[in-house]
Amino acid sequence: MSDADAPTTRLTAWVHGLVQGVGFRWKTRTKALELGLVGFASNYPDGRVLVVAEGSEDATAALQAWLRSGDTPGRVDQVVDSVTGPRGDYTGFETR
Repeated sequence: MSDADAPTTRLTAWVHGLVQGVGFRWKTRTKALELGLVGFASNYPDGRVLVVAEGSEDATAALQAWLRSGDTPGRVDQVVDSVTGPRGDYTGFETR
C-alpha cells in the first residue's frame, strides 16, 4: 500500500438490533470492499455487531451512513460509533 492509499480514518461502530443471522456481516464486508476499506465485522454474544473500518474519510463516512440507512440486512436499531485515526492493522476486510 502506498502512502497515498494509506488509511486516514478509523470507524469503530457498535451496531444494535436484529443484525445477527441475517447476512449483516457479509453485506457489510461487501460494502466495505466496494468502498476500498479494510477492517472487520464481528458478532458479539449480546447480539451486537462490531464494525471496524479504516480508509479514506469519504469511504468511512459512506459506510457510517450506510449502517444507519435502513438498507442493511436485518434491522438496525442503533449505531454507536466513533471516528479516530487509523492504526494500520488490516490488509483486507474480514467477517469474524
